[in-house]
Amino acid sequence: MLIALLALIGVLVALYLTLYKMGVIGTLVCQVGSCERVNTSRWATFLGLPVAAWGLATYVLLLALALAGLQGIAPRRSAWGLVLLSGWSVLFSAWLTYLELFVIHAVCMWCVTSATLMLLIFISSVVVLREELRGA
Repeated sequence: MLIALLALIGVLVALYLTLYKMGVIGTLVCQVGSCERVNTSRWATFLGLPVAAWGLATYVLLLALALAGLQGIAPRRSAWGLVLLSGWSVLFSAWLTYLELFVIHAVCMWCVTSATLMLLIFISSVVVLREELRGA
């Protein structure tokens, strides 16, 4: 349930950033850091799509996997999927954080929030997988 909640929060954050990148939202509310500088940098696009859109898709998949596991639909596969997807996402988030700190020289509080959510999802999913493997 915790993973589903964290993924839902991630969906909302990534949707907000995606809508900004698509021009639906004019300016970002950013109390700390320089969100617009980060989100208008050349690094805010990956393989032709906004990084936030990739995050949105990832959070939606994580939410679906978490809900499937909660419903008892292939719980072991769901747990593995959560670990693999969130683990890859933590690595990607670390790369983006590196770019923010050392290349762009600006930090976006929404990006840090997303990276933190992803790390919490990864840690939680490792715990769930361990429980699944023990119960088998």
